Amino acid sequence: MRDEVRKEHIILGVDPGTLFMGYALLHTVGQQVDILEFGAFDVHKLEGQYPRLQKEFFFLQDLIDKYKPTCLAIETQFVDKNPQTMIKIVHAQGVAIAAALSKDVPIYEYSPMKIKMAITGNGHSSKEQVAGMLQRFMHIPDEEMPKKLDATDALAIAYCHFLQLGLPVSSGGAKDWTTFAKRKGLTDKGLTGPAAQLAAALATVKKKR
Repeated sequence: MRDEVRKEHIILGVDPGTLFMGYALLHTVGQQVDILEFGAFDVHKLEGQYPRLQKEFFFLQDLIDKYKPTCLAIETQFVDKNPQTMIKIVHAQGVAIAAALSKDVPIYEYSPMKIKMAITGNGHSSKEQVAGMLQRFMHIPDEEMPKKLDATDALAIAYCHFLQLGLPVSSGGAKDWTTFAKRKGLTDKGLTGPAAQLAAALATVKKKR
């Protein structure tokens, strides 16, 4: 795990959607995290589900060719009261996975609750709360925040995967995020648990322009 943390990673995060697909790319080296690009790919004007899925497939392939991500992190286990909506989202998930497989990109799946826990410390947080937390710690100016929450959802998915690399383990054998943050002087007053880990890890984040 320590060797994995030290490596350079380019993480592609995808929030599957049938009308808007969130995507985010993070470049990480050790504790340093840079946003390469994030947004919401719009296919809602296309007629029919399959043309939309095709457009998303080719878009993801182009992103992979451009940035050469070392992995795909994707949200899974989507549950909706409307079976038709759930089926469409599963199709979008499949398209993202197929695009990654076609380029030999390893895939990691995270449940919505796990992603929210990683970012806010609350598995039942709203999309707005997730976006607000990411903006705060990643120092994203208001004018650069995307209007679509699909984009910040994808950013959260990518960062959730980064956290799974076990960042604190590489620094003096810290047993948990609280210990790690205290040692580094990165604690943010008022934050505890997963929220503290995010504050610690993002304290030195810079956005590439």
